[in-house]
This record gives sequence, C-alpha cells and structure tokens, in this order.
Amino acid sequence: MRSYSIALIPGDGIGRDVTAAGWSVLETAAKHAGFVLTGTEFPWSCTFFKETGRMMPQDGIDTLRAFDAILLGAVGWPTEVPDSVSLHGLLLPIRKAFVQYANIRPHRLLPGVTGPLRAENFDILCIRENTEGEYSGAGGRVHQGTQDEVAVETSIFTRAGVERILRFGFEQARARRGKLASVTKSNAQKYSMVFWDEITGKLAADYPDVAVTSYHVDALAARMIMAPESLDVVVASNLFGDILTDIGAAIQGGLGYAASANINPDRSAPSMFEPVHGSAPDIAHLGIANPIATIWSGAMMLDHLGETAVADRIMKAVEATTARGIGTIAGKDRTEAITAAVVAALI
Repeated sequence: MRSYSIALIPGDGIGRDVTAAGWSVLETAAKHAGFVLTGTEFPWSCTFFKETGRMMPQDGIDTLRAFDAILLGAVGWPTEVPDSVSLHGLLLPIRKAFVQYANIRPHRLLPGVTGPLRAENFDILCIRENTEGEYSGAGGRVHQGTQDEVAVETSIFTRAGVERILRFGFEQARARRGKLASVTKSNAQKYSMVFWDEITGKLAADYPDVAVTSYHVDALAARMIMAPESLDVVVASNLFGDILTDIGAAIQGGLGYAASANINPDRSAPSMFEPVHGSAPDIAHLGIANPIATIWSGAMMLDHLGETAVADRIMKAVEATTARGIGTIAGKDRTEAITAAVVAALI
C-alpha cells in the first residue's frame, strides 16, 4: 500500500482550524483511494517562540527533511511576535534550506464564487521565485537610533536562480496554454531586472512553442485587473511575485481561496504547501475561517506526490461545494460545515 509521511505545522490563529480541516479531507480522500497519509504535528509557532525563544528547534530542518511533504497552516501573531521574527524564523528558513525555489499560486474563480471583476473566465498560474531576489536577507543597519541611521537591503539575483525559475515557468506554460508573462521593472532597475529580461530572451529560444511577453510589474498589475483572461503563466521575482499574487487572490474572491505550493522541483528535499492567508488573530476564536485554500493546497500536495487523480477528485469536491453556495461568502459558513460539505462531495 502506498504511504506518505506528512509534517503538519498548524502554526498560529486560524492556521490550527484550517489545517485540521484540510487534513480531514486529505485523509478521507486517501482512504477511498487506497493509500495512507501519516501526519506528524509540530507545535512550531509564535506561541512556541514565546516559550522557547525560537520559532522552531535548532534541529527543525533536519527533522523535517525525513518527511515526504509539509502542510503548513498560518504563521504569525504580530501583537505577540514581530512578523520579521516569525517569518525569518520559520517560513523562509524552510524554503531556503529545502531549495523550494518555485512558489506556485493558482488564480481562478471557483463555481459559485463572485469575484470583484466583470471578468470571470480567467485561469492564471503565478510562479514566484522563492529563495533569493529581494528577500535574500542581505543588508543591515548602522548607527541605529540616531539621526545618522542607515538601512541597506540588497537584492541578490544569481544566473542559476533566475534561469531555473524562468525555465520552470516555461515548462508550466508549455503544459498549459503556451503563454508566459515574465515580469520585471527593467526600465528603473537597470541591473537586476535587465539581467532577468536578458535571461528570459535567451531561454525563449529553447521554447519556440511558448509565446513569451515581458511586462513591467505595474503594467502587469493593471492587466490582472483589466484583462486577466489574457494571462496564462506569470513568472516574477520574490517581491513582485508576492505582491502580484495578492492581486490574484483578490480577483479570485479573496484569500480564503488562495492556495500555494513551495516546490523543490528536483525532489531532493520535501516541498511545502500552505494557504496564502495569514493567521487572522481577530477571527481565530470564531470558527468561521474558510478552509478551502488549505484544502486546495492539500490537493496540490497530493498532485506533487503523484496522486494526481485523487487531487483532481478533491478539487471537484471543492467545486461542487462552492457551486451549492457553501463557503462562498466570508463568515457565512462555519469551518466545520464547509469541511463536511467537501467530504460529503468527495465520498
């Protein structure tokens, strides 16, 4: 019998609720498909930080390395722990240590969900470089607290890093509708972004079946609002991809539907799957968090593990649920009710 070991990191706030919901759907799907999912939960979170002074133990990365994949809920509790601490103490170290350089975020409207745009027939796959660029963490501050204070944040773009994320984007476009949008700001950033454009042009010769267009990030942001149906695969740097995918989440109806995958494409280490939304401390005790983004992320995890047919079944169950109007209005349905509806549609 096929078996997969999954590290579960519910994290903070609603992360605990949506992880439990997503896991129940995944376990049901696995049982009916004839394979086993074994989940091991880790309490790494802002609460853990307050108790230990670390977001995860010193050997946390080594512990996670033994798993087939990681399912993360949400991390962060700004009133208790600064976001700069929680992010750099858990999420970013995992992405970098496991070379999860491809962050994948699908953006499309589920049946029954009304987005804020007139456009409905869009299906965008955003691919964000996940391990370097503007989030490399290079820089520092000197003369802190004085009038002479200086802060420097250095973006790092390597040829290997840019080429591999662009090549990944080209491959995804080739498998979809054959269109790639490469995003930079090369009119203003004449070193790093011109570098990115040059590599895009070079790689395009290897993919003559893919129509590639280079956009400035501001123009692409406008296109996602005005003509989202014209886009297929979008590939961008760490910062630009981070911002553009929040636009993607907005046009697909909100963060409750925004799934993501942090992929190690050569499978030399586990990949991590998580909803895009945060921990939402203001509603953490209400039981109304939408678990669909986590369930969708879980489907992406199964697809990555090779269980494509089961992943498709989960997504069909989600679509059947939202088509009935369940989980389509923020705060209307309880987490457990949405979860139960997806499970019922699944079996």
